[in-house]
Amino acid sequence: MIDDANVSFWNANVGQMPLPDNSLDFAFSLGVLHHVPDTAGAIRSVASKLKQGAPFLIYLYYALDNRPWWYRAIWRFSNSFRTIISRLPPGLRLVISQIIAVIIYWPLARFAALVERAGFSPAAIPLESYRHRKFYVMRTDAYDRFCTTLEQRFTRQQVEQMLAGAGFGEISFSDTVPYWCAVGKKR
Repeated sequence: MIDDANVSFWNANVGQMPLPDNSLDFAFSLGVLHHVPDTAGAIRSVASKLKQGAPFLIYLYYALDNRPWWYRAIWRFSNSFRTIISRLPPGLRLVISQIIAVIIYWPLARFAALVERAGFSPAAIPLESYRHRKFYVMRTDAYDRFCTTLEQRFTRQQVEQMLAGAGFGEISFSDTVPYWCAVGKKR
């Protein structure tokens, strides 16, 4: 544990957080809980640490439920590569993920930016959300996407059900990229 006057850092499993129940004023999980086997259980664990009325901000990989069939087909195709790449040795995974960032993420992001500059919507272009991002973000996200053995994706309805099931109310979602960021308040 690292502790100073304002911050404490704990390295612990989400199910074994060394914090008293009902002690937190706020919690967030951005891009992590979709990589744990029991996402709903992890959300319940976080909820147990929050005070009544405390907000919880969460981002989970979304199931592309607001995208057309062909967009989801591209994702399924890329996911077949993820299942192979994620089982390779760490150094090779890193190299491959960086190559993916260079030959797929960066060109699609730049193309989306050009489409936007031309006055058209880039929303249908895969990876368009990276059009204003630095290449570093593309590299880290390609690593996260292709080098993780467990990747779960959730629909908006599933996220809402998990949050409600963990005792959150007043749940609101962002309707823009990245989907489905949500905030709920512990009841």
